[in-house]
Amino acid sequence: MDLKDKVAIVTGAGGGIGRAIALKFASLGANVVAADIKIAGAKETVALLEKNGAKGIALDTDITDLARVQRMVKATQDTFGKLDILVNNAGWDIVEPFTKNTPEFWEKVIAINLKGPIFCTRAVLDPMMERKYGKIVNISSDAGRVGSSGEAVYSACKGGIIAFTKTIAREMARYQINVNCVCPGPTDTPLLAEITKGETGAKIIDAMTKAVPFRRLGKPEDIAGAVAFLASDEAGFITGQTLSVSGGLTMC
Repeated sequence: MDLKDKVAIVTGAGGGIGRAIALKFASLGANVVAADIKIAGAKETVALLEKNGAKGIALDTDITDLARVQRMVKATQDTFGKLDILVNNAGWDIVEPFTKNTPEFWEKVIAINLKGPIFCTRAVLDPMMERKYGKIVNISSDAGRVGSSGEAVYSACKGGIIAFTKTIAREMARYQINVNCVCPGPTDTPLLAEITKGETGAKIIDAMTKAVPFRRLGKPEDIAGAVAFLASDEAGFITGQTLSVSGGLTMC
């Protein structure tokens, strides 16, 4: 795979899967925009990729704010002169029964996991349509394909991302823009650690691990390779697809 001289925005690149994607892209020759509301983490990601000779910038971005998303895209174009790739990776959740959720919690989950990717996608489409080139990879979740206990609204958002991916892929095909979706299974990330604290969380992790045929959680690097392929020209005739990267947990 080769991403030489491509310009990629990766949201939620301050750690976990987003950082792994950013570093993978950089290793393949891309210039990377690490966009994250946690700007310190984004700066760490850029420092890591620059240490290996790549180029990148960190942008303080709240994907739930359309104006800030638009500024992110403008800053990318101002810095690198173009935009080739968008990875909608940023996400957030807390594991708890639906009946214990509050309306405020619903709003936050929907804003980050559904509205955010919609905002980011809309912000990049005009320049991609003008050039008749672009790669968009949305990070959904196997929760959006089969459901996940304790993640009802999150699962609804991730299912929405899958449907959104397919529709935008159809609409953008005439502009030679590829739009695909990657669904990680249980993955060992700081977010997973945060939402599964305590004794109950340990039991959840154990159950997740036993459910995966490979008998381990995914690693961020496992996801990054699949995303890099879909963002590359080697996947030029692939669009509207949903790929689970889950160690066999989901086979559909």
